Amino acid sequence: MAEDFNTESMLDMYLFENTQLLEQLQETVLEQKDADCFDEDSINEIFRTMHTIKGSSGIMMFDNITAVSHKLEDVFFYLRESHPDNVPHVELVEHVLEVEDFISNEMEKIRSGDPADGDASNIIADLDKFLEKIKNGGAAAEGKEAPVNVHEEPKHFYIAPVATSASRFYKIFITFFPETEMANVHAYKTVYALKEIAEDILYSPEDILTDEKSGETIIKEGFRILLQAQCTEEEVRNLIGVGYDIEKVEVYECDADQFLLGFDFGEDQAPAAQQIDLESSVEVIEAASAAKEEASKEGAKEEKKEEPKIVPGDFVIQSKEPGKQKKLAKDKPKGEKASFISVNVSKMDQLMDLIGELVISESVVLQSSDLKVPGLNLDNFNKAAAQLASISTDLQNVIMSMRMVPLTNTFQKMNRIVFDVSRKLGKNIEFVMVGETTEVDKNIIEHISDPLMHLVRNAVDHGIETDEERMAKGKTEKGKVTLSARTEAGKVWICVEDNGTGLDREKILAKARKQGILDDNKPDAAYTDKEVYQFITLPGFSTNEQVTEYSGRGVGMDVVVQNIQAIGGALEIESTPGFGSIMSLKIPLTLAIIDGIVMEVGSSSFVMETGVIKQFIRVKEDMMIHEPNGDEFVMIRGDCFPVIRLGRWYGLDEYQESVEDGVMLILEVEDKKICLLVDKLVGEQEIVVKPIPSYIKKVKGLSGCTQLGDGSIALILDAPGLVE
Repeated sequence: MAEDFNTESMLDMYLFENTQLLEQLQETVLEQKDADCFDEDSINEIFRTMHTIKGSSGIMMFDNITAVSHKLEDVFFYLRESHPDNVPHVELVEHVLEVEDFISNEMEKIRSGDPADGDASNIIADLDKFLEKIKNGGAAAEGKEAPVNVHEEPKHFYIAPVATSASRFYKIFITFFPETEMANVHAYKTVYALKEIAEDILYSPEDILTDEKSGETIIKEGFRILLQAQCTEEEVRNLIGVGYDIEKVEVYECDADQFLLGFDFGEDQAPAAQQIDLESSVEVIEAASAAKEEASKEGAKEEKKEEPKIVPGDFVIQSKEPGKQKKLAKDKPKGEKASFISVNVSKMDQLMDLIGELVISESVVLQSSDLKVPGLNLDNFNKAAAQLASISTDLQNVIMSMRMVPLTNTFQKMNRIVFDVSRKLGKNIEFVMVGETTEVDKNIIEHISDPLMHLVRNAVDHGIETDEERMAKGKTEKGKVTLSARTEAGKVWICVEDNGTGLDREKILAKARKQGILDDNKPDAAYTDKEVYQFITLPGFSTNEQVTEYSGRGVGMDVVVQNIQAIGGALEIESTPGFGSIMSLKIPLTLAIIDGIVMEVGSSSFVMETGVIKQFIRVKEDMMIHEPNGDEFVMIRGDCFPVIRLGRWYGLDEYQESVEDGVMLILEVEDKKICLLVDKLVGEQEIVVKPIPSYIKKVKGLSGCTQLGDGSIALILDAPGLVE
């Protein structure tokens, strides 16, 4: 049967499940990296995780992943069974993370279509040494030698029964969540896990690997297992486990006669009270149980052994006809509960694109020139249009909420970086996460992962001093990196804060002057701290005198700024010399649909995001200030703002020359304000952001384009690009 097993259909499920398990594993380990040891729940969880990965990798025939996960499972099997003392915790954490890295790398190869050919021999050898060390250094519980976690690859799906006096018998009923995909594969994984302890194992449906339709049967009727093994009920439950695929596990212990009766007996062999039709209801089973109890009492005079009571959830099997597949009595229908389904990201992107097209089509309908004919009664149309707009908005909100994912996994990756880098640099650093449940569009997360990683590395390597330097400065607390997230006015703020040495203003200015960045006619004192700190984001700029593995080459911060600006975000830097720095990323919640103001300059249309517009104002010519070099400023309520004439900025053929004939928009980006002069405002509407060709991206101040209701194209203005 194993030869007929097709691994191709399981590959996506294998990668998805194990990726989730590895993320949970890393989170569990990093949460307790600073503790003295793993608690009992964590040890059991890590053991189960590695056991599951080992089983699924064995099915998929990824031998190196199976071997390394089995070896780490051995370590935690010993920890679970023997409770040794003096286990070097940090070393154990490093071993677990090393295994996690290896498996993740192998899975990445598999995902890319390459063979999983990584060599795990060194990792396995290190784990063997570690296991030997804790065995020699720790005392086993109650002075007993811990059992050995032996893995024997089963050659057949059925193991012949070899009952002994220590054998115990179980009837197991597993209920899967209704939305579970490929339930037959999940069922086989359970069987595969139980085989290591099984002396005899039978299951129904039997053809779970060769018959794809068996998955539907399992979802509908459940999965039944008869197990003979030398283990406790708790050990059986621990091996099966309840997760995102398994909703409920019922385990009932029985005697050898009941075990043999379960899957193989004829009608003439079974007592009348036990002959229950396969389609019987629970009430019928209970009635049969009561009848069996009465029969038991009558027979107690001759035989004191009482038959076990059949309870709802247990099952008795009756053969319909020889040679036909055996069925199981159905259970009571289970109540509805919240369910989840995994969807390919590409389908979500496609759905988002369709929603965008719907928004554009809605604008085309509502702004049609046919509706502007004088004398038309559009009351009913306007009511229907208002309802359509409401439904469209609700639909957008639902789709957007489906794309929103928490920053938890991204933050956990940063936790791992702090742990690795601090260990290599010999720094004692604490990592704190705040607001990690903040949700952001998935595409945004993909854009910020690398910039965030660089900022965190800089904080550990560049920002926080060594333990000796901190002691010399009188700092009693250990180094600390805080990663926080919050939402504010449609934006997400992600801050990387450290309590290290901070930025040295004078050192940065000296470096900037050396590289010719500073204006010769402008004194150093004229630069604000914020302007000085922004110098570190320039290409090739670094104040680190010694190049390390993580910093000092002058590359990285400029890439951070470019990546953040590419999604309409910005980087703000604050620092207190001697006390630390704060790097803040200000990014949009989503990239797909925004609220914008449509404006016109001549025959061209432009869109500006509503959030950066602070005010609309009409100005007089006497409010304008004209500089000899061509720069213009406007005085508004005693404040002076630089002016950009959008038509002149882009060299358009037609635009209003007089400021009194146009409209002035006051834009604010990162505490900087400018005034933008346009011919007229069209109105506010939802804007579907579309990418623009690469050659147009070279034009400063543009971030995208959109289609308006009349079918024309409008360019979306990039406020940070105009303000700079």
